[in-house]
Amino acid sequence: MAFAEAYGAGTIDGTADAALRWSRDRAREAGIRTVSTGTGAALRLLAATADAKAVAEIGTGTGVSGIYLLHGMRPDGVLTTVDLEPERQTFAKQAFRAAGFAGNRARFIPGRALDVLPRLADGGYDLVFCDGDLTEYLEYLAESLRLLRPGGLVCFEGVFADGRTVDAAEQPTEVLRLRELLRSVRESTALVPSLLP
Repeated sequence: MAFAEAYGAGTIDGTADAALRWSRDRAREAGIRTVSTGTGAALRLLAATADAKAVAEIGTGTGVSGIYLLHGMRPDGVLTTVDLEPERQTFAKQAFRAAGFAGNRARFIPGRALDVLPRLADGGYDLVFCDGDLTEYLEYLAESLRLLRPGGLVCFEGVFADGRTVDAAEQPTEVLRLRELLRSVRESTALVPSLLP
């Protein structure tokens, strides 16, 4: 696992790597988790593979995942990112600028995801990345399917819940909701599922 995490480190460019370090430091200070280097590399790969021009992100955080997504997207692509905390979005704006992205490459929408997502365009996105409230992931899936163009990708962060989704012991509500999400994705005839550890 450590080799896989380290494999993608330093593969963007020096400017973006410095911005990622700064953004991770802000997240640590705020007590919020960020995507790992390996997850970031996977997001960049998926955005590039989809030739993504429009990406929706639920959970801006301090901008770590956004930097990876923007690096994988087309040069004219726009990231629409939603977060309940405007202060975090301010950090993300600074991080994106420090990583060399023009201001028009990202659209920041403060607010609760389930209030904001219904206002976004049907079929207007190539990829939706969900890294918000774990108890709302099932609702994010329904909104994502509406937002995605045919052949688009929806990605969820943290569905393993540190191994608790497969642990037979009694689990909190968020883990039970993650199990529902995984079951829904696996049983859907409209989706091609995959889990990336």
